[in-house]
Amino acid sequence: MRLWMTFAAVMGLVCVALGAFAAHGLRNPVAQGWMRTGATYGLIHAVASLACVALARAGARGARHAPPLFLSGAAIFAGSLAAMALGGPRWLGAVTPVGGLLFLAGWGVLVWATRQLDP
Repeated sequence: MRLWMTFAAVMGLVCVALGAFAAHGLRNPVAQGWMRTGATYGLIHAVASLACVALARAGARGARHAPPLFLSGAAIFAGSLAAMALGGPRWLGAVTPVGGLLFLAGWGVLVWATRQLDP
């Protein structure tokens, strides 16, 4: 779990930087929106990954399977949106939903993992 906690902290740092760059470094409103959306979703899933540690320690052992899904999803989702915002090809927009599917899979794993908690 330490690896995923470290990756979550790095993702949080990167997403705050992306959000700040969207606010102060981009002039194009569409690019700002892409960057802001990627930063928001990435930050949410970085925090969710850290929360998985608490759930795993509380008895939901399966929660340890969610951070890889959340963080790889965040890298793909936020990364593809940031790349487009910085002038990358628009076909990267077709990659973005893969990150969203990984987010959904991570939340599904958490639903399953919480069933392991004592009532």
